[in-house]
Amino acid sequence: MSYELVWFKRDLRWQDHAALAEAGRRGPVRCIYVVEPELWLQPDAALQHFEFVRESLQALDQALRAQGGWLEIHVGELLEVLSRIWQDHPFERLHSHQETGNGWTYARDLRVAAWCRSHGVAWQEQAQFGVVRGLKNRNLWQAAWEKHMAAPLQQVGPLRFWSRVPAPAFVMDAPAHLQHNPPLRQRGGRPLALATLQSFLNARSLGYRGGISSPLTAPDACSRLSAYLAWGCISMREVVQHTRAHIAQLPPSATRHRAGLTAFISRLYWHCHFIQKLESEPEIEWRNMHRGYDGLREEDFNAAYFEALKAARTGWPMVDACVVMLRETGWLNFRMRAMLVSVAAYPLWLHWRPVGEWLATQFLDYEPGIHWSQLQMQSGTTGINTTRVYNPIKQAQDHDPHGVFVRRWLPAMRRVPDSWLFEPWLMPQPVQTHAGVQLGVDVAQPVVDLAQATREGKQQLHSRRQTPEVKAGKKSVVDKHASRKTLSARKTKPTTSQAAKQQLGFDF
Repeated sequence: MSYELVWFKRDLRWQDHAALAEAGRRGPVRCIYVVEPELWLQPDAALQHFEFVRESLQALDQALRAQGGWLEIHVGELLEVLSRIWQDHPFERLHSHQETGNGWTYARDLRVAAWCRSHGVAWQEQAQFGVVRGLKNRNLWQAAWEKHMAAPLQQVGPLRFWSRVPAPAFVMDAPAHLQHNPPLRQRGGRPLALATLQSFLNARSLGYRGGISSPLTAPDACSRLSAYLAWGCISMREVVQHTRAHIAQLPPSATRHRAGLTAFISRLYWHCHFIQKLESEPEIEWRNMHRGYDGLREEDFNAAYFEALKAARTGWPMVDACVVMLRETGWLNFRMRAMLVSVAAYPLWLHWRPVGEWLATQFLDYEPGIHWSQLQMQSGTTGINTTRVYNPIKQAQDHDPHGVFVRRWLPAMRRVPDSWLFEPWLMPQPVQTHAGVQLGVDVAQPVVDLAQATREGKQQLHSRRQTPEVKAGKKSVVDKHASRKTLSARKTKPTTSQAAKQQLGFDF
């Protein structure tokens, strides 16, 4: 008896799953996930990603078993796995979602397409987000996004399963080389995704407006759905439709609640907008979006500065506290992520690619399309965005004025007097002795002079920006990647503050 083969990748759910729904309509289904050793050897992979996937797949397997089926876990190179399955019992169709992943998955999918052609297998890929494969004109993207989000949810009805053997126990072992699994990270699985969505819609979204910028309030004020969206435990369409339905039933007096959810919807739009950039130009994972910035930082990379950043020893308390929080939880709010990249790009003058590889392993919600677009935007190499430079001292004054956040994650800062909280490196020796703090030991000294290094970094970027080659190449980047939503909505040229809000308009 023939069957429909469903390949799960970053779509670890069993509702609004277009590939599973289509397969179920056609006949008996066989569901697989493949642990691809080479994928987990990539520099953007971490143990926390694998464990989150494992937890999500375990929930998926339980849901399939409740219907009489199960999820097969295979280990090996994908084409070899497909060949073994096909030789044992041929299948005519392979069902999956489209994936806008890293360069390795892009090349892998090209090989899968070739394998399917050579074996007479129809590979049916479904859209995962509001991302358009083969988009020829950016002007058409917004309408396509709205159409996708408004379409009915793909209800997966009762499934018939193809099975030749009794279902074995669920086993999925992590590759031994993988490292970094934050003890306080979110756990995976669709039930937790749905619970997180409901807690946000019903209560936590009241603090969304005004609460997402500070690392103190953001863990509750943000939706915290980013990891569940990145790994497909819940679909973007589900989140958009549930949010819009919740807004519609709010009473007129719930102005703050409505404002928070409306702002959240706009961030969901930006989510897909950034992924579309990588879909349209996969090369931005490893090369500058605007080629006129090639060579800007690459040859000046300072490994000692990079190690200080990764070790939370830059000497700027807000930066170091954010690195420690990220290390322990796998999450950080957008403004603080932008600050980390800004510090790396300007005063430390680090090329975005190595920084991005490290941060990819630190972010549980690593989504390649968003990640690499944001790295380049915050580093100034897109050629179309306003320069964004975050002063970590000002960020601390604005978002942690009493040092609660810094002292939570940097225990030595608990001994630093309030007067020296933002610039502890200026403490005189008598103050250090009285407080029991030694600069350079308990509290790191700044690796560079912040003001001078930032000024020099901005000058180098702006000098490059004024060259004829960079000016000439800007239009092609705008045509390919700029948001039409922003451009069509405004009638006048935006102010600097408006442009800043557009860039900061992406935070879950």
